Amino acid sequence: MARHLFHCPLRWSDMDADGHVHNAAHLRYLEESRIDLFWTRGFGGSNVVAQMDIDYLTPLRYRAEPVRVETWVTKIGTSSFALQQEIRDEDVVYSTAVCTMVAFDPETQRSRPLPEDQRVLLKDLEP
Repeated sequence: MARHLFHCPLRWSDMDADGHVHNAAHLRYLEESRIDLFWTRGFGGSNVVAQMDIDYLTPLRYRAEPVRVETWVTKIGTSSFALQQEIRDEDVVYSTAVCTMVAFDPETQRSRPLPEDQRVLLKDLEP
């Protein structure tokens, strides 16, 4: 299975009063990983997040080293696709998420079918 790997730096402002990375920061890390995936693979067009489900498994404490975000494709539909994501280190998974994205036409403000070139890029990230 091909996974997109992104090393995300933690920011001092991501920390809550208990020294943990705040839950909202996890969502930003996942977003940064998706943006990196789309940019590095030349995935064009507008795509919007339709649904985001996240499970926080263990606290991520603030530190200087980046955290690893892994992303792969679990479903490809007509106009949507699902990404599984993990924020993790080698042996610890801090959170898991499923992000459903929809190909979007900014002119009509409606979903659009995924073009074949995008399907090929997504299939490369399937298990």
